[in-house]
Amino acid sequence: MTGYELSQSGVLEAEAVHVFREVAATFERPVLLFSGGKDSVVMLHVAVRAFWPAPLPFPVLHVDTGHNFDEVLEFRDRAVRELGVRLLVGRVQDDLDAGRVVEERGRGASRNRLQTVTLLRMIREHSFDAVFGGARRDEEKARAKERVFSFRDEFGQWDPRRQRPELWNLYNGRHRKGEHIRVFPLSNWTELDVWSYIAAERIALPSLYFAHRRRVFQRDGMLLACSRHLAPEAGEEPYEAVVRFRTVGDATCTGCVESPAATPEEVVAEVAASRVTERGATRADDRISEAGMEDRKKEGYF
Repeated sequence: MTGYELSQSGVLEAEAVHVFREVAATFERPVLLFSGGKDSVVMLHVAVRAFWPAPLPFPVLHVDTGHNFDEVLEFRDRAVRELGVRLLVGRVQDDLDAGRVVEERGRGASRNRLQTVTLLRMIREHSFDAVFGGARRDEEKARAKERVFSFRDEFGQWDPRRQRPELWNLYNGRHRKGEHIRVFPLSNWTELDVWSYIAAERIALPSLYFAHRRRVFQRDGMLLACSRHLAPEAGEEPYEAVVRFRTVGDATCTGCVESPAATPEEVVAEVAASRVTERGATRADDRISEAGMEDRKKEGYF
């Protein structure tokens, strides 16, 4: 007899499927954060598989800064339409118009941090008690502190000292009214695991994840794309280069890398040789301070 053995991707997928089903059985009103980025695309793919042939038993939510890449928004709309899932969109612009947040100005200004207010508003308005996010522990040191089930208080705040033990993959979703749990099914995945799964499953992604020609410029050691949301300043000479994006976020603070990788298999080979995480290499919003991500998470960020 031969033993039954799962691949690395199979083990990670099975773990994520277990998490999705655990949440569906435990919580009344879950929601899945879906930005159109690679991690949220993989998360949605696994969620659909977890409940097939039944439809997805919860909606997906995009917190829209208004400064997204066009390719990502087009992909988002196409993906939810093809899968037949319900899409909710929380717009930062609505909170700006209502005076709940104030637009940042000056060099390096971004709406990225303003997303927290919009996210918490959507959670409160729809009474969501569990929120799936695509964060992974290998991305950033603050995210490495997260459990799979991450408790948030009535203000949406995260306290790393109040994390609950998860021995033997037993998850504690207990919470009072007004509190909620952030759930991270891909916690134990790495960037290489994500891309290996994308290649194996032939999962479609926005085109900017693969090599393409684009006008870019250098700023603070990062390669930023010229767009209607971001333009070079004096001394920042734009030029054309073949690039791809390792992560996707607000266009004003998400950098790209020069790369010829045009297929998932080529990206897998490139990522396997990389020694810098995608957020460390291409996200300007993580460079505001040594503890920038942790400070934002304590406020209610993803």
